Amino acid sequence: MHETTDLDRFEPVPDPRPLDEPWPQLNWPVPADTVLAGETVQLNPIDPAADAAELFRALDHDSVWAHVPGRPSDPRHFEEILGSRHALPEWNTWVVRTRRAVAGLPAGTVVGTSSYLDASSHDARLEVGYTLYTPAVWSSAVNPETKLLLLGHAFDVLQAGRVQLKTDTRNHRSQQAIARLGAEYEGTLRRHFRRPDGTVRDTVMFSVTAEHWPQVRERLTARLASMRAER
Repeated sequence: MHETTDLDRFEPVPDPRPLDEPWPQLNWPVPADTVLAGETVQLNPIDPAADAAELFRALDHDSVWAHVPGRPSDPRHFEEILGSRHALPEWNTWVVRTRRAVAGLPAGTVVGTSSYLDASSHDARLEVGYTLYTPAVWSSAVNPETKLLLLGHAFDVLQAGRVQLKTDTRNHRSQQAIARLGAEYEGTLRRHFRRPDGTVRDTVMFSVTAEHWPQVRERLTARLASMRAER
């Protein structure tokens, strides 16, 4: 007879919501004229033909693409990449522009892009990802305000129950940035998908849930207020 050991037993994960009520479906897709505006940035739905060249110039840095696959070779190539994603029903890509001067860049400058992706209306979830900024605005208010706008719209308007964020296990800067938002580390997906160099990456997974969102919003709002006070 086989003797049971501690190695044979997996302790079942408890249900954190045993009295769950049915959750509404995600309000998807995002209307084409949706604009998200804060004090520092404005997010507009991307127009690949109009935005690709300026976005390519902003992001054409080795450091931007160090852990992100699919670096475009020129503006035309970037337009093709953005256009193919724009056509996917589960994607919504935004172009990020400044609303005030940031890091020496004037108001109205294209500084990056972010997306809703892997949206599932049935499951009321989506991912915030494919987030890229010109290095000049790293460590500024651009990323926290962009994430505050995207998370707020996802939970308060689209009625998401879950928003996930993920990154390469080698991308320590991105992991720290996501954690500073207040997202919760869920685990690491081992050998998740292939990098451009042929190696297979582990993916670090974070999420914010609807129950956790009020705390994250308060934390992000306070962080942005502190950054503005230091200006």
